[in-house]
Amino acid sequence: MRNFLREWQAEVRRTLTGSPSAPPDWAEKFAQGNDPGFYLPGSAVWTVHRGMPTIVAGIRSLLMQTLHPGVMAGVYEHSQFHDDPLGRLARTTRWIHAVTYGSTADARLVTDSVLRIHDSVHGQYVDGAGATRDYSANDPDLLRWVHVTFTDSFLTVHKKWGGPIPGGPDAYVREWAQAGRLMGVSSPPLREAEVVRELNNWFSTGALRADERVAETVAFIRNPPLHPWLMPGYRVLFAGAVLSLEPRYREMLGLRKAQLGPLPLPVGLATRVTLAVVRLALGRMGPSERAARQRLRRLGLA
Repeated sequence: MRNFLREWQAEVRRTLTGSPSAPPDWAEKFAQGNDPGFYLPGSAVWTVHRGMPTIVAGIRSLLMQTLHPGVMAGVYEHSQFHDDPLGRLARTTRWIHAVTYGSTADARLVTDSVLRIHDSVHGQYVDGAGATRDYSANDPDLLRWVHVTFTDSFLTVHKKWGGPIPGGPDAYVREWAQAGRLMGVSSPPLREAEVVRELNNWFSTGALRADERVAETVAFIRNPPLHPWLMPGYRVLFAGAVLSLEPRYREMLGLRKAQLGPLPLPVGLATRVTLAVVRLALGRMGPSERAARQRLRRLGLA
C-alpha cells in the first residue's frame, strides 16, 4: 500500500510539473533572485494559486480557450498537445509559478521565453462570422482572451472550492492583471465585473465559435493520456470543471453536467473530496512556494 501511494504521488507530480520525485529544477531556482517578485505571501494571487482548486481551474480555462477560433487554430496547428500534452502542461505550470513565486527577473525570463515561442505561431482562421482572418499567437486580442479566461476560471473555481481571498475577488483580478501586462495585454481588467463584461462582449458579438476542431480538442481534454491510476480522480475534476462553466459555454462545447439518468450527480462534493485527497498526498506547500519563501527570508521580507 505504501509503495502504491508513493508511485501515485510520483505520477501526480510528473503530470503537474514534469518531475516525478525531486522538486523540478525551475522551482528550486525561485530561492534565488534579489527582489520579492510581483506577489507576496498573503496576496490574493498567492492565496488562489497555492490551492488545489487550480487543477480544476486549469481544465476549465483550457475548455474556455478553445472557443476563440484564433486561439484554437494556434493550439491545433502549432501546439504539441496531441504528442506531448504533459510537457505542455508542465511548461504552463512553470510560467504560472514563475510569475506567482519567482523574482521579477524569473517572471520576465519565463514570459519572454513564451512570447518567443509565440513568434513562430501564425496562420489563418475562420472567425465566428465565417470570415477568414490572419492570426499570430501574440495578437493582442488572442492574448487578451487567454488572460481573461484564465482569470475568470481561476477566480470562479476558487470561489467554489477554495477559501476566502484577501481583498476579495477584485483583488485577485487586479493583482493578476500584472501577468497580463507581462504577456502584452493592454489595460487588462482590474475588477471582477470587468472580466464578466468582456466575456459577455465576446459572446454577444459572435466572436466565439465551436467546430470540429473544438469537439476534437474537448474530447482530448476529457480523456487525456494519463496514467490509469490518475484517471478516476481526473474524471471527477473534469466533471467539476464542466459544472463550473456557464450553461452557454457548456452548450457550445457540447458538454453537460454529470447525471445518472434524470438525477444530477453530487459533482461538487466529489470534486471537493478529490481535491482534499490530492492535497493530503502532496502536502500543504509546494516546492515553488517553499523556494520563494526561502528567497523572501534571505531578503528579510518573510
